[in-house]
Amino acid sequence: MYQKILVAADGSDHSKRAAQEAVKMAKSNPDAVVTILYVIDYEKARTEILHGQSSDEVHFERRKHLLPLEEIFRSAGVAFETKTLHGTPGPTIVKHANEVGYDVVFIGSRGLNSLQEMVLGSVSHKVAKRVQAPVIIVK
Repeated sequence: MYQKILVAADGSDHSKRAAQEAVKMAKSNPDAVVTILYVIDYEKARTEILHGQSSDEVHFERRKHLLPLEEIFRSAGVAFETKTLHGTPGPTIVKHANEVGYDVVFIGSRGLNSLQEMVLGSVSHKVAKRVQAPVIIVK
């Protein structure tokens, strides 16, 4: 059974659905511990600073993304921790997941169309290809 569960979160509806699926899995193992991982994208952080947001405002905005996800686990009675890292989301999630050795990774799919995915690549696709654990992509 999966014990170390990673949920890659960005605050989107897709990541909330991924969290709900992770809850189902975590509830089947009383020893399961979930880590909610939020990656602060360097480019987005730079834009926020350039647009004059204070560090307190930026921190508050980021917390707003995580609070609903934390509440999903809290209300289900599932043990969790929240971790924030800085970097490009795809590679940062992959590096962290492989270093820690999670048993399974949940990530939401943003639903890019074929052209967008081909040109931009998707974070979920990159994670699924490179993480050395099962990856569940939730739509």
